[in-house]
Amino acid sequence: MSTYSLSGFADDFIGFTAEYSKRVAYFSMEFAIHQPLKTYSGGLGFLAGSHLRGAYALKQNLIGVGILWKYGYYDQIRKADQTMDVLFMEKHYGFLVKLNVTVQVLINNAPVWVGAYYLPPSVFGTAPLFLLTTDLPQNDYLAQTITHRLYDPNPETRIAAYTVLGIGGAKLLDALNLTPEVYHLNESHPLPLAFYLYSKFSSVELVKERVVFTTHTPEEAGNPQSDIRLLDRMGFFYYLPLDKVRSLTGVEGDSFNHALGALRLARLSNAVSAMHEKISKSIWQHTADISPIIHITNAQSQVYWVDNSFIEAAKTGNDEFLKKKKADWKKELFEVVADQTGEIYDPNILTIVWARRLTGYKRADLLLNDLERFERLISNTRYPIQLIWAGKPYPYDYVGISQFDRLVHLSKRYVNCSVLVGYELSLSKMLKRGGDVWLNTPRITHEASGTSGMTAIMNGALMCSTNDGWVPEFALNGQNAFILPEADVNNPTHEQDDFDAKNLFEYLENKILPLYYETPDAWWTIVKAGINEISPRFDALRLATEYYERLYKS
Repeated sequence: MSTYSLSGFADDFIGFTAEYSKRVAYFSMEFAIHQPLKTYSGGLGFLAGSHLRGAYALKQNLIGVGILWKYGYYDQIRKADQTMDVLFMEKHYGFLVKLNVTVQVLINNAPVWVGAYYLPPSVFGTAPLFLLTTDLPQNDYLAQTITHRLYDPNPETRIAAYTVLGIGGAKLLDALNLTPEVYHLNESHPLPLAFYLYSKFSSVELVKERVVFTTHTPEEAGNPQSDIRLLDRMGFFYYLPLDKVRSLTGVEGDSFNHALGALRLARLSNAVSAMHEKISKSIWQHTADISPIIHITNAQSQVYWVDNSFIEAAKTGNDEFLKKKKADWKKELFEVVADQTGEIYDPNILTIVWARRLTGYKRADLLLNDLERFERLISNTRYPIQLIWAGKPYPYDYVGISQFDRLVHLSKRYVNCSVLVGYELSLSKMLKRGGDVWLNTPRITHEASGTSGMTAIMNGALMCSTNDGWVPEFALNGQNAFILPEADVNNPTHEQDDFDAKNLFEYLENKILPLYYETPDAWWTIVKAGINEISPRFDALRLATEYYERLYKS
């Protein structure tokens, strides 16, 4: 295989801190780096972006490998009646460097050329990031479409993307003379690289020495499974004989569980919260020959998400600065609300935000379980509120889109309810800065970690949440957040929803609203406690350090 030099960028790959000198390649389907770069859908990308920022700040020898999605995830726009529509618009990036290097990957027994773009650390303050593309003139149109859409609905296209990421990414690093000592699979999507490594070393032990795996799924049914013969035909296994694949992964039937394959080919795996570790071990407790599972709780880059002056004001108790900053941020957010919905919001009124990836278990519509009580809450003149929803469903999740549209139609009846489109990094930051209360409402045990509440708290929002994901590791009810009583997870989901909705109304009506309006000093005491206690435990610097110490170097 030919090697290529990264002319002009040699300094990006030297000068690392001694304790972080082991070279690691971090493979992920998505990276949320900064608003202009549309290579993410949600939390997986938000985590990956913050990890690269933390690695850069600590001078770690870590390289990101992802895919340059030609149409991004999608652009969330509106139809004529303000309900949601999906737009796939071609993206162009003048700040990326096109590399004069291509590698070849066999997809469906046909050669596919894979090119690469480079995001230098100097652009956004991240570890070096390589983004792969098959959108090259030497490929036919079908091959070009492999890297067009993040999470393409066609199963063959998606498998091809996994193969490009894993095998194409590993080959690219070899070609650039950047072969790592550790390959980190951020979710199971890049798993094909393990079969590529086996073809190089002919030893499963040598593969395991090099591979670590992060699982983000808290339910066995949520792990992707594919027909093993389809994967074989598409080149997912690097065309190793199926008998060898079965021997390496322990898969006996026709359905191949991607996460199980990763767990068996990694030397060490991690869940993304303490609660998630317990759930993961429970899921896999009767499965033989899997790697040990630890947890490294997710975190976010404080430097990216919040002004340091705000953090310092919370530490020193400069309440006037905090209040003024929060009021200014609310005004900035309310300009977006007015522009999108025509509603004029008041910075003096408590503003509740629900914003994240929109999918069923996260329950954007939990407050609508009791419409009479919702009506009383939204029409309360003693304790007025303003409510904002935002979030992107998967573009082919018609149930999720229907849920979004229901919220839109509901919001038209009230001057203090709004639904925003375009939930990406920029709007996410504005909502966290401008919100007073951050609602986090997943059904318990369904959220592996979640991170949106972390950055909302950093920006002075009071989190009201179910006790799921990362939350039990942080929240002290009534001291730095408000945590709803736990529903019985053995009950039917509609009973869990009714239970959580009732408690959410109770907390809002009887605790949170009176606290905000009647005892503002006590309100700010809780808010400051959240700001001061969220860091450094949930900052990306801790995350990046822990990955090296507990996953890469172990």
